[in-house]
Amino acid sequence: MNLAKVQALVSRRFDRLNMHGLGFSDFMILYLLHQAGEERMRRIDLADRIGLTASGITRMLLPLEKNGLLKREINERDARVSYVVLTTAGKRLFNEALDTANEAAKDLLPAATVKAIKPLSDILATLGGNIS
Repeated sequence: MNLAKVQALVSRRFDRLNMHGLGFSDFMILYLLHQAGEERMRRIDLADRIGLTASGITRMLLPLEKNGLLKREINERDARVSYVVLTTAGKRLFNEALDTANEAAKDLLPAATVKAIKPLSDILATLGGNIS
């Protein structure tokens, strides 16, 4: 129950990403693509990193693709494999939203030190894997 409450609090803190037209999950997708080599990932890898099914990630990507933040890229060697690629507009929006997300994170854990957060980070990585 405490984990569910913390998740709700974190989501509420990151609601300020709405000023950029993004939800927290949208921001996570842009973050992962920004961190990825060549700013692209296979759809299935992206779904796995976020903790969604293949159909779940497809539903999340559609509005981002429609708004020009992402594009699809087909693997030339294997048509079954498709990539999600961050566009120039997606990079620009991510960089604008990053400051907002960093401020939300600071508000969430204002005086926390890396040493204090490390045990919590380890527990969360054990429960759900490490997103970065």
